[in-house]
Amino acid sequence: MDGESTPYQPSAGQAQTAYLDAGRPLERAGIRRPHSPLPSDGPSKSPAPRTRRPRVSVFKELDVDTMPVTHIEDPQWDFINNVTTQPIERLRNQSDLFDSLQSANSPTESQTSSESCGGMTVFPGTDTEWSRSWRAFSSSRLMTLALILILAMPILYDTPLLGKAGPSIIGAKAGVIQKSEIRKKDFVDGQLVTRQQVTDSDTSVCNRWSHQSALINGTIYIYGGRSTTDASQTSNEWNNNFLTIDVTKSWEISSPNISGLPVPSGPPAVANGYLWNSYDSLYLYGGEFQDSPAETPVAYSMWEYNISGSSWTEHQNPQTAAGNNSDSGNQPVLGSAEGAGISVPELGRGWYFAGHEDHFTTPGWSIDIFRVYLKSLLEFTFPGYTNDGVQSLGGGKTAGSDGVWRNITQGGIQNTSEFPSRADSVLVYVPGYGVNGILVGIAGGNNLSFNPMNVIDVFDIASSTWYKQSTSGKYPILRVNPCAVAASAPDGSSTNIYMFGGQNLFPFENQTQYSDTWILTIPSFTWIEVDTNGQSVPPGRTGHSCNIWDGQMIVVGGYTGPQTNGLGCDSGFYVFSTTNLTWQNNFNSLSGGNTLNQQSSQQEDPSALSGSYDYQVPVAVQAVIGGKGSGGATITAPAQSATAGPLATGKPITYTVTAVNGAVVTETGTSSTTPGSSVSTKAKGGPNVAAIVAGVVAGCFALLAGYLAFCVWIYRRQLALYKNHVAMTQRAAAAGGAEKAPFLPSSEVSSARDKWGTDQSSRQAGSGSGSAPGASGSSGYEPAPPLPGGMPVGGNSTANSSTENLLGEPTFFGVLLNPRRSLRVVNRD
Repeated sequence: MDGESTPYQPSAGQAQTAYLDAGRPLERAGIRRPHSPLPSDGPSKSPAPRTRRPRVSVFKELDVDTMPVTHIEDPQWDFINNVTTQPIERLRNQSDLFDSLQSANSPTESQTSSESCGGMTVFPGTDTEWSRSWRAFSSSRLMTLALILILAMPILYDTPLLGKAGPSIIGAKAGVIQKSEIRKKDFVDGQLVTRQQVTDSDTSVCNRWSHQSALINGTIYIYGGRSTTDASQTSNEWNNNFLTIDVTKSWEISSPNISGLPVPSGPPAVANGYLWNSYDSLYLYGGEFQDSPAETPVAYSMWEYNISGSSWTEHQNPQTAAGNNSDSGNQPVLGSAEGAGISVPELGRGWYFAGHEDHFTTPGWSIDIFRVYLKSLLEFTFPGYTNDGVQSLGGGKTAGSDGVWRNITQGGIQNTSEFPSRADSVLVYVPGYGVNGILVGIAGGNNLSFNPMNVIDVFDIASSTWYKQSTSGKYPILRVNPCAVAASAPDGSSTNIYMFGGQNLFPFENQTQYSDTWILTIPSFTWIEVDTNGQSVPPGRTGHSCNIWDGQMIVVGGYTGPQTNGLGCDSGFYVFSTTNLTWQNNFNSLSGGNTLNQQSSQQEDPSALSGSYDYQVPVAVQAVIGGKGSGGATITAPAQSATAGPLATGKPITYTVTAVNGAVVTETGTSSTTPGSSVSTKAKGGPNVAAIVAGVVAGCFALLAGYLAFCVWIYRRQLALYKNHVAMTQRAAAAGGAEKAPFLPSSEVSSARDKWGTDQSSRQAGSGSGSAPGASGSSGYEPAPPLPGGMPVGGNSTANSSTENLLGEPTFFGVLLNPRRSLRVVNRD
C-alpha cells in the first residue's frame, strides 16, 4: 500500500465501468493516489466529495457504545462539548489505525464539513477523545506484549518448550557437558570457519583401545582410538568418537556414566596420540592413521577443544621455538605416535616423550623407509602461560593463542647412548624435588629391546635435563604400553606411582598382555608388587588409559589380544582402589574435594597432585617406607643414592596433616617451595614451625588459666573481708556503739562522745521526745565532723583499707580489671 494513499471504495457499477472503459485492471482494493481521477476515458478531474463510513469500535462495551446521548444544561458542559467537537486536522498521508476496521456493510455518513487545503483534509467531529485513548491504550499493550516476548524468548530458549538446547542467559551449568549441536571451528586459508555436527559419538562398542584421554574437573574426555562393534571385526577400527565419563557421580563398572558428544568433522581419526589438557581446553597431539584400509596421513595441525564453548579450533603449521636444551627453533612440528604424554595444568604445559614416525604418521613418508623411534621430548606451553625455558617467553611473557612449542633434544644424557630411543612408555608428574617438579619415565622399548625397569629416567622440569635413578626391590617384567597414575600421601612425604598392564614385544603378533599391578614409591624409588590373589582382576591388556579421581584408578579400554583367546567383547571399564589395593565393582564418588580433587591438607597448594583426595598410603607401602596411612615416611631419600640432579639435592613438598579436632597427625620435613605455592615449607631438620606455634598457644592458655585462678582467689578473699566488715558494723550498731566504733581507738571514741554527744542512746532519746534540732545535750542529733587534717577515720591498716575499699560489695570483673588494688586490700587485712 502506498504511503500517500487514502481509502476509497467505489461502487460496483463504477468499478465495472472503469475496468471496461479504461481497458486496464481495477487497482487493488480501490486504493488511489490523492488527486488522481477515477478510471475513465475522459480527462482527469478533481475527485468528487467522498463519503466516509463511520468507525466501528473493536470492542462493544455496555453503557459505553450504547449509551444514549443527552444534552445537559450546564455552561461547563457546553464549553467542553464545543472544545471536543472542533475540527481535527489530519494529513492525508497519515494512515488511520481504525480505517482498516471499517465494516463494508455499515451505513455511510455524509461528510458534513470538509476542507481541502494543499495536502490536508479536515474531518470535524470524527476523532473523539475515546478513540484517541483507545489508540494509545492499544499501542501500549502491543509494546508491553513485545517486551514480554523479548525477555521471555532467551529464557525459554534453553527449555524443552521450544525444543532448543542453546546457552542459557541465567548462568552456566556445572558438570558434564551435555550433548548439543556443537559448532566446530577451524581455519581455511587463514579464515576461521565453522562446521556443524549432526552425529553423536557411539558409546556402545565391543572393544576400545589406543584412544586419547584427559580428566578435567570430574570429567574424563576420550577421543578417537580404535574400536570394534563385534569380536570378529579386523578392519575399519579407527574412529574420531568423542566421549565423556562423569566421575562426580558413583556408577557400576557394568554401566558407567558415559555420554557421547557430537563427532567432530575437523580433527582426524587417530590412535596412540595424546590429549593434553589445561583447566579449560583440550589439545590433541599426534597419533597414527588407519592401516586397514590404509589412509594417507595429513600434515599435522594442533586441534584445540574449548570446553566452555564446546568448539574445536585448528592451529595450522605449528613451529618450534628456541629454548634451553632444544633445537634452534623455527622447525615444523611433526606428528608422531605411541609416545608418552603428560599434562601439568598448574604449570600450563604438556609433554610428549619419544614415540615413532612412519608412513602412518607423516605425509610423504616412503613405505620403503623403516619406522624411526624417537627420544626427543616435545613440550607445548598452553596459551596464556609463561615458560622460562623458552627464549621468546623470557621476562614473564605469556604464550599467544597458538601456544609455544619446544623440542628438547639435548637435555643432559638425552643425546648419549645410555638414553635409548623408545615408544609405548609412560610419563608421570611428581611435584617437589626441584623448582617445578620432575617427570618420571617408565617402561617402553623399540623393535630391538625394552627399556630397563631397574633404572628409571627422571626429567628435571626447571633445568630441562634428564637424569638416571636406580631403583630397589624386585622390579616388574619388562613391557611396553602400560598405564600409570600417581597419588600423594596426605602429608606429601611420599608419592606412589601405580602401573597396570602392558605387554611384551615378542613374539610379534603373539604378544602376552599383563594384568599385574605395581607400585613405585618415591622418593625411595622402590618397586612393590600388589598382591591381587583372590580378586576379580581384569584380563591382561595394553593400549588402555588410566586416570585417578577420589583416590581410585579408573581404567578405560585396552586391547586384550586376538579373538582366538576366547575373551570376546570386553566392557573396558574397571576401578582400582589405590588405598585398599583392591579391584572394585563400582566407582565410589566422594564429596568434599575441591575442583582439582587434591588432598584436604594440600588444597592451598596449586602444585599438589590432582585426584588424590581421600587417598591413604597402603599398608604394603608403609611396610617399606615407614610411617602410616597419612604419611610420615621415614625413608625420605632414594634407597639407591642419587648421584646428581634434583633427587640428590631436593626433597618432596610436605604438609602438616591435622585431625578433625585440630590435633597434629603427621610432622614431616619439607623442601623448597614450588613457585606459586601458598604452602610454607622448610628443609628437614629445621625448626618445626607448627610445633612452635602450638607450644606458644598452649603457653598463652596456661598463663591465662593461672591468671584467672589468681583473680578468683583474690575475689574470694576480698568478698570474705567485705562480708566480715558488714557483720562487724551490724553487731556494733546492735550493741549501741558508734557506727565507726569497731574501727576507732577507744580514746578517740570517748572524746567524740563527750564533745558531740552523738552516742546511739542519746540519738534515740532525742528522736523519741521529738525535741527540735539544735537543742543542747541529748535533745537532738548532729553528725560527727571529720577528724582534723583530713585524716581518714581509723588509725591502723585494717581500718584504712576497710574505709577505702570496702564501701561496696566487690565484683569478679572489678578484680580482673584491677587485681593489684584488690591484692593490696587483701594483704593489709
